[in-house]
Amino acid sequence: MKQGMVGLVSGVMAACAVAAGLDDVVAPGTVAEKLADGFKFTEGATVNAAGEVFFVDQPNNKILRWSREQGLRTFMDPAGRANGMCFAPDGSLLVCADEKMELWSVTPEGTVTVLAKAHADKAFNGPNDVWACPQGGGCYFTDPFYKRPWWTHAEAPQGTQQVYFLPKGGTPRRVTEDLQQPNGIVGTPDGKQLFVADIKAKKVFAYAIQPDGALAGKRLFCEMGSDGMTLDADGRIYLTNKEGVYVYDPAGVFLGVIKIPEGWSANVCIGGPKKDTLYVTASRGFYAVPLKVKGTPQGK
Repeated sequence: MKQGMVGLVSGVMAACAVAAGLDDVVAPGTVAEKLADGFKFTEGATVNAAGEVFFVDQPNNKILRWSREQGLRTFMDPAGRANGMCFAPDGSLLVCADEKMELWSVTPEGTVTVLAKAHADKAFNGPNDVWACPQGGGCYFTDPFYKRPWWTHAEAPQGTQQVYFLPKGGTPRRVTEDLQQPNGIVGTPDGKQLFVADIKAKKVFAYAIQPDGALAGKRLFCEMGSDGMTLDADGRIYLTNKEGVYVYDPAGVFLGVIKIPEGWSANVCIGGPKKDTLYVTASRGFYAVPLKVKGTPQGK
């Protein structure tokens, strides 16, 4: 298929190598179903309240949406070079739009509001992933630096790569100072913990979220970097990397890998009408893996 063209390939299956530690997560013999392919690079998987999955093909500058009933459709084109995304509790879609290093809020009808584009009078490096707080209307986002071909600048405007908190109706505040290259981000449904993947350091850190949005009690969760991440209802964390989706229990114990047959798995969410399917954006493909567990209410 010509590069950049999208083809529906529902029904194509690939075996998932599943470790014994995942017996409570994935049934033996489970396979990954390729739902669509022909993309340039898929990212940003997130799910709305109805279980419909939204993801991006960043080089082709599109936000796509998928459901079993309606298949694959385009939600936004062009899409500000959208990257990581997350649905907020009010139903709006938060989008890391790194064409102009912005954070967007997008209505279900596609109306865009720019929420943030700078910190301390300097442009962001390029917002990469975002998590919406379950209460209060705020969000956290990562701001690493990956040089994009559509930029004219070659250096990180912020001079550091960190995490920011954006309170509802407020201005972004930097809430970390010592990360190397934060990428994936997700928080717990009770709004008390935040997990950040420092992909360059090859570590995931956990923080306690304070009432004012600050982060405290930084601790090492696991020794692995990740591009995207999500949680299930039992508190397991799903990380993405070369082989597929790496699963850890709430204490940071590695359970096993759900293998995806692509060179890189970029992002992941748990969706579907029953919130029991793992959706993976992996290089040129988009995959589904049935689970024995359910996702969180937000389904990130």
